[in-house]
Amino acid sequence: MAGGGGDPPPEIHVRVHSRRGLNMIHPVEIESPPPTIAGAGPAANESPNTIMYTEVKHFKKCFPWLVPSFVLANVVMFIITMSVNNCPKNSVSCVAGFLGRFSFQPFKENPLLGPSSTALEKMGALDVGKVVHKHQGWRLITCMWLHGGVFHLLANMLSLLIIGIRLEQEFGFVRIGLLYVISGLGGSLLSALFIQSNISVGASGALFGLLGGMLSELITNWTIYANKVAAMVTLVIIIAINLSVGILPHVDNFAHLGGFLSGFLLGFVFLIRPQFGWVYQRYAPGYSSTSSKPKFKTYQCVLWILSLILVIVGFTVGLVMLLRGVDLNDRCSWCHYLSCVPTKRWSCNTQPVSCQVRNCEVPFSLYALHIAPISRSHQTVFSLCSLGTGHIVNKILASF
Repeated sequence: MAGGGGDPPPEIHVRVHSRRGLNMIHPVEIESPPPTIAGAGPAANESPNTIMYTEVKHFKKCFPWLVPSFVLANVVMFIITMSVNNCPKNSVSCVAGFLGRFSFQPFKENPLLGPSSTALEKMGALDVGKVVHKHQGWRLITCMWLHGGVFHLLANMLSLLIIGIRLEQEFGFVRIGLLYVISGLGGSLLSALFIQSNISVGASGALFGLLGGMLSELITNWTIYANKVAAMVTLVIIIAINLSVGILPHVDNFAHLGGFLSGFLLGFVFLIRPQFGWVYQRYAPGYSSTSSKPKFKTYQCVLWILSLILVIVGFTVGLVMLLRGVDLNDRCSWCHYLSCVPTKRWSCNTQPVSCQVRNCEVPFSLYALHIAPISRSHQTVFSLCSLGTGHIVNKILASF
């Protein structure tokens, strides 16, 4: 500084390149002017407060290998599931019979070109009864690596590649891997607390976790991006459209909601980034490690702490309620509309089915199968008699 002139401190303009295409130029004051070389005078047109420009690559680009590995794992699990299913052994009307044991169940049973519910259950589908009463908690994780059919698999894996690779490049495999798996667990947990009469499979909960993480990352790192309002509106619209699809029948929207909420909170924890001043001063001439600029803003730290507490409390309470056999539908009479809204075109009746075996009053028939949908208003009973030792009935029971 000149003696009494009171010249303002020099500043630099730093251009930040983001892989999202949101570039910004920000002026940053530096605490001391850059050192000059002895004997070298200033240029003719240069003033003590010359504005300098520097190019900064904000974050190191990571090679994405984890997300493609997740896709490969899902494909391999689907192939193994189809092998375990072995449609020709259990049905005479398999789809694509030339595939042998890898052929698909009949369309009337599985329109997604996939295995039977029995095969999915063997491979680790989410079955609340087995989680609670047979202590098979691992199903909360394994179900997110299984899919109901080719169409289901393709939709989820294409979405994972589009969303996941971009995030892994920006944040690395550790943070995105944790975000994906924990969000999937959160989706399974909320699904198990609300949908207890059906099995559930799919990576949708984990995918919605990535979407939730993208939203919270944009919020907590608000100062980094240009055009952030437009980016926020676009992202919210995409999330709203995807969640609205979940109100259709046979779609587990509770897994979507649980994954999204988990990912949204985890995004504040895993995807936090340093503020502008801290990053830019490291590239400013005259930078000193004793700079007083904090790495994170106060609101970032507050969101980090609150989100971490909510995640820990939420998962703990959810697991305790699940292991105690709590059905949240009993405590929330309207929550089922979050997963399916009945209309004139479809029904949302997912009442559990009770099965009962009894003797038939016909010669040589030993067993009868009662399929009775439980309802407060009525009960419909279908009877099916079989010959022999009950093997046929047991196979039919297994298919429900």
